Amino acid sequence: MTQSANARAGTIVTALLLDAVLVIVFVSIGRRTHAEGIDFAGIAGTAWPFLAALVSGWLVARAWRHPLAVWPTGVTVWAVTVLGGMLLRVVSGQGTQFAFIIVATLTLAAFLLGWRLIALLVTRRSRARAAVDEARTDSS
Repeated sequence: MTQSANARAGTIVTALLLDAVLVIVFVSIGRRTHAEGIDFAGIAGTAWPFLAALVSGWLVARAWRHPLAVWPTGVTVWAVTVLGGMLLRVVSGQGTQFAFIIVATLTLAAFLLGWRLIALLVTRRSRARAAVDEARTDSS
């Protein structure tokens, strides 16, 4: 595998893991807010619908192609994670009150889209600096 291919594979794995960690953080915050246990079984029981939907979102978006893109990758992953997670909660007998749907939608948007926006800004800034540095080197 070339160095470029290794870097790309690393980016894909990092993006997927970051998405999964942020879903778990979302679940943990919710459980803590509602005075539910922060134990493995409790977190796993609450997180699995969203994690399963997250994987589905990655497949629907084919997120491995552009894992850092806000649009369409991030938006698709986020939408499928929220909708799929809620549907799986319903079929598994877990609650889906309106307030929870709103909070989950907004929190997961902030998490799953937010880190991609930050990555976009950092990448653009790095490219702009590199272009300025290259222009200075060329003019010397």
